[in-house]
Amino acid sequence: MQVGIQTQRYHHYVTRCWQHLLPYAQRNNHLQLMARVFEDYDVVALQEADGGSFRSGRVNQVEYLAQHAQFPHHVQQLNRNLGALAQHSNGLLSRPAFAAIETHVLPGWLPGRGALAAQLEWPHGQMLHIISAHLALGAKAQRQQLDFIAQQVPQHQPCIVMGDFNCSAQALLAHPRLRETGLQLLTLNHPSYPSWRPLKGLDHVLVSPQLAGAQVKLLPPLFSDHLPLDIWLPRPT
Repeated sequence: MQVGIQTQRYHHYVTRCWQHLLPYAQRNNHLQLMARVFEDYDVVALQEADGGSFRSGRVNQVEYLAQHAQFPHHVQQLNRNLGALAQHSNGLLSRPAFAAIETHVLPGWLPGRGALAAQLEWPHGQMLHIISAHLALGAKAQRQQLDFIAQQVPQHQPCIVMGDFNCSAQALLAHPRLRETGLQLLTLNHPSYPSWRPLKGLDHVLVSPQLAGAQVKLLPPLFSDHLPLDIWLPRPT
């Protein structure tokens, strides 16, 4: 969600870079529009949220979106703590209650990348596992982080692994430990970056065989430089 910054052209990375450091009036207006979109969903995974710092006007953006979109449950994961200046975070908003939550620091030489793992009550007594992650930019760190994520995938239970992987679908398909999990990649042909002219698929969704039939589509831009992904799960039988 790029902390509520609207990016529509490459030059905005320069002309609007100050918004990563300083508060500005339109940020909460953007969050309110996001919340209206999120009202139609059961679970929302967020990357690049601010946990409440100077640049966000002391607003915890995960909490703000949960309240305005009327989600009864939410969790924020602080990944990079820059004190009063910035609180880089992941988040999950959920209508079903969390049965369990785990926050993971992902490996890599530069700290600040994390994964949120949640269990939600699923019909017929099952648990749905969700792992939402934001991976590093470098290929070596990504491989280490994917190794770690693969270890968190439960066997014989429905699971979704999703997020901003900062790598191509082909890199995920070639990763040996991900292949061993049996996860199916749903975003082979879903370019999501940049949002104004999508050319690269950096945001991905993988599901366990129990969720065969799950579908993904790209949504229109929602301020960020990445397009949001809409995930539809089949009803359990």
